[in-house]
Amino acid sequence: MAGKVFFSVSMSLDGFIAPGSLGELMGRQWMELQRWIFPQRFFRENLGLGEGGEEGRDNDIVRETFERTGASVMGKRMFDAGERMWPEEAPFHTPVFVVTHEKRDPWERPGGTTFHFVNDGIETALDQARAAAGDRDVRIAGGGATILEYVNAGLIDEFTIALSPVLLGSGIRLFEGVDASRVALEPVGAEPTRRVTHLTYAVRER
Repeated sequence: MAGKVFFSVSMSLDGFIAPGSLGELMGRQWMELQRWIFPQRFFRENLGLGEGGEEGRDNDIVRETFERTGASVMGKRMFDAGERMWPEEAPFHTPVFVVTHEKRDPWERPGGTTFHFVNDGIETALDQARAAAGDRDVRIAGGGATILEYVNAGLIDEFTIALSPVLLGSGIRLFEGVDASRVALEPVGAEPTRRVTHLTYAVRER
């Protein structure tokens, strides 16, 4: 049986998941938003940031999200930012399907990550990701515009937000432009930790 289609993001209390400009990625506000994940042992090991790190429920959630993911889908904006910032051994270790108008041969990285460039829309990218993922889940990795496209197309089964106790004031809102007339949410879980609150929802057609 095919797995779920999901996304998992960090979000500020005022609803932003990223700065508005690519130049602000890795800036102070973005680092505050992501502060909870950088100390986690699994995250540090996966990105080659060194040994050690925190263990606990936040670390477990990072590891569980990685382990459930058999393939990822992302937009061109996220890929462009990541291409500059990811280490040579990109942190996915699975196939990644990039929704783009750019025609480009697959880009294979050490450690099992291969980026495939899909030129004919989000549904084709998802079909290819499902085939690659097998019985594991497909993660819509971002950015915000790509996640929103999948939500509005009724293609998301579930999502998790790591609600971070910071205010950004501006940037990319997670649900800016959502078609609320067709999307209903069902709470699945709420799990507070010392750093963030993990909120999980199933997505239903309204």
